[in-house]
Amino acid sequence: MEDIPTIFIVSFLGLVLGLFFGITAQRTNFCTMGAISDVVFMGDWNRFRAWMLSIAVAIIGSQALHISGILDLGNSIYLNPNLGWVGAIIGGLLFGFGMTLAGGCGNKTLVRLGAGNLKSLVVVLFIGIFAYMTLRGITGLARVEIENAFNTNLEIFGMTDQSLPAFIHLFGFTDLAARLGILVIIVGGLLGFVFKSAEFRASKTDLIGGLFIGLMVPAAWYVTGVLGVDDFEPTPLTSLSFVAPVGESIQYLMTFTGSTINFGVAVVFGVIFGSFISAKLTGDFRIEAFTDPNDMLRHMIGGSIMGIGGVMALGCTVGQGITGMSTLAAGSLLALLAILLGGYFGMKYMEEGTYSGALRAIFARQ
Repeated sequence: MEDIPTIFIVSFLGLVLGLFFGITAQRTNFCTMGAISDVVFMGDWNRFRAWMLSIAVAIIGSQALHISGILDLGNSIYLNPNLGWVGAIIGGLLFGFGMTLAGGCGNKTLVRLGAGNLKSLVVVLFIGIFAYMTLRGITGLARVEIENAFNTNLEIFGMTDQSLPAFIHLFGFTDLAARLGILVIIVGGLLGFVFKSAEFRASKTDLIGGLFIGLMVPAAWYVTGVLGVDDFEPTPLTSLSFVAPVGESIQYLMTFTGSTINFGVAVVFGVIFGSFISAKLTGDFRIEAFTDPNDMLRHMIGGSIMGIGGVMALGCTVGQGITGMSTLAAGSLLALLAILLGGYFGMKYMEEGTYSGALRAIFARQ
């Protein structure tokens, strides 16, 4: 093991985690966009509760690693003291709206691709291209300008990061007391909301989906933050996310001989392959294509918006909604709320057919 480069060990374990994620999401139908859709159109909260359960589990596991000193979540991109609140809001709204056009968020798109959905292949390509354009390409110019104009450096207020406990720490509480207080409020609230439903408690599929997906986040933190420690080529501290890594995966495939695989790319490949295995074993694998040109155009636009929004917000429904939230970052909370709002607006837009109709439907008196 000592002769194996750390990056290959980390990438292999990323592939394994991706496999488990793909199998779990495919078998349990874990889908964050579907969770919003179920609530809006059917009044069914089970998949939404599964999503909230995954957030609670991810927070518990990740914060346990941080408090025990096993790793420092402060080294993640989510806790940068430079709070990109405008990017989190605009990016979250764009991502939430885009995923409704594309028929699924980033992770669900990969899961569907593994199960034979060719529409998801197109969405993945557009997510990846526009994500990379927003990271380092032409749309990245606008992103950088927005960041320079609106990002708030919290260090001027005496804060070392943008975690919610850091805000409480300003009022004289110790970091541990502030962190434990936030944990009780957020995790307690989430678990109370999740398990108050007898219908959800009886749904083994949703329970398993939420629990397993949530556990994979601290597992990924451990892989990159502990096993990925290398004095010469340290692995960036990261966990599960499915926007920028999709763009990096496309680049990796195009420049394979001159590239080195990383954790995020390995996870993306693992999710697709895990979903493929699961779909084949359960008989769910089937080739699906677009029904008409408008359907294709809608998915292309949705994927493009998701790529731009996901990078601006520093993540997707998993990257910010679960992984980012596990760090208790203020930016992640803003991004999650914006994604929910963007998704809700997108659902109403798909239902009404126009932006004005969607706005009227949202603000109409019940």
